[in-house]
Amino acid sequence: MTSFAIEKLDPARHDRADFHCGLPELDRFLKELASQHQRKHFSTTYVLIDTNAPRGILGYYSISFGSLNLTDLGVDERKRLPKHPVPAARMGRLAVDEGERGKGYGELLLQNAVKRCLAAREQIACYALVVDAKNETAARFYEKFGFFACSETEAQWYLPLGN
Repeated sequence: MTSFAIEKLDPARHDRADFHCGLPELDRFLKELASQHQRKHFSTTYVLIDTNAPRGILGYYSISFGSLNLTDLGVDERKRLPKHPVPAARMGRLAVDEGERGKGYGELLLQNAVKRCLAAREQIACYALVVDAKNETAARFYEKFGFFACSETEAQWYLPLGN
């Protein structure tokens, strides 16, 4: 029986070499930069694994703190907020291995990121989760899950995390 886990990337445990999502910049990040960014506290990367084969990476996301310009939010939303940058979590990357597409792993990773943001929000203010859509397919994925396009740039999307 297949069982899944999402855990913090451990370069000694997780095999990054075989991961291929089809976007070279996302593959390169996981293989060459993720552990370095983690050590330097720029971002933390979480990997989805099959617990029966825990070395293989089915998908991943990276996350860090950041902010969102008030002008990036919708007009109605801006009215309710202070006139300064909005505290946010930034999911810099989300990718699923090409051989694992269509199994709901992207949604599973996104849900995990949102849960992590909500948990962190208990300790550190976080109004929204911000993502950068790498292409139109990614933009439609985020839109499907309630993200709003930022007004300043088409590639950036945000999900308010509620009150």
